[in-house]
Amino acid sequence: MKERRNAVALAPSLLSADLADLGSAMEAAESAGADAFHVDVMDGHFVPNITFGPSWLEAIRRRTHLPLDIHLMIEAPIRYLDTYAHAGGDTLVFHAEATNDPNEVVRAARKLGAGVGIAIRPETPLDRVEPFLAMVDELIVMSVNPGFSGQKFIPDSPAKVRAARAAIDRERLDVELSVDGGITPETARWSVAAGASFLVCGNSVFSHGAISANLEALRAAVEEGRRDRSEIR
Repeated sequence: MKERRNAVALAPSLLSADLADLGSAMEAAESAGADAFHVDVMDGHFVPNITFGPSWLEAIRRRTHLPLDIHLMIEAPIRYLDTYAHAGGDTLVFHAEATNDPNEVVRAARKLGAGVGIAIRPETPLDRVEPFLAMVDELIVMSVNPGFSGQKFIPDSPAKVRAARAAIDRERLDVELSVDGGITPETARWSVAAGASFLVCGNSVFSHGAISANLEALRAAVEEGRRDRSEIR
C-alpha cells in the first residue's frame, strides 16, 4: 500500500458506485477523504457475478492517483496478475481458496512489482492463511459471502478479525488487516475495535449520493472504534 493520510484507511468499493457516472463518484469520494479505491474483479466462476475487466481498470486508473486495491475473486488468479498489474492495480489480492499454491501467486505478483494480498471467505479458517502472512502486504477478512454488494455483515466477523490481528502482531508483521463486506458506521466501529486497519466500504459510501456525509460518518465511527480498542488494550 502507498502512504496514506489516516491510520485506518477507508477504501470505497467501486462496485457500489453509479457506474454510469463513475468518474464523478470517484472524484467526490477522493475529495471527501477516501484513502484508496477497492475494485472487485469477478469471473462468474469463483463467484456468481461478473464485474470489472482490465479495460475498466485502465479507465479507473486514469481518473485517480489513489492506491487501487484489486480484489481478484477469480479462479486461477496467477493467470491474470500481469493483466491487472499493467492495467493499474497497486495491490493484487487473491483468494486462498482459489489456488493450491499461494506461494506461487505471491512470487508472481512480486515479480511484477505489485503489492500482494490474500483474502479468505467467511467459512475459511484463519489458519489457512497464517503461514503466508509474512509474505503479503494485506489480509482481507471477508465479512460477507463474496460475490454481491449490499449484503449484511456476518456478526461473528470481529472475532476472526481479532484473531488475525493477534497473529499479525505476534510476528510483528507490517500487514494491512482489511475487512470487506457490510461495512456501515456501526460495523466499522466493531471492525476497528477488533484491530482492522483498512475498511472496504461500498453502499455506506455511495448510497443516496451523499458521499461526503457518508464518509464523514464512517470516519467518526472509525475514531470511536480506535478509542474502543485503546480501552480494551
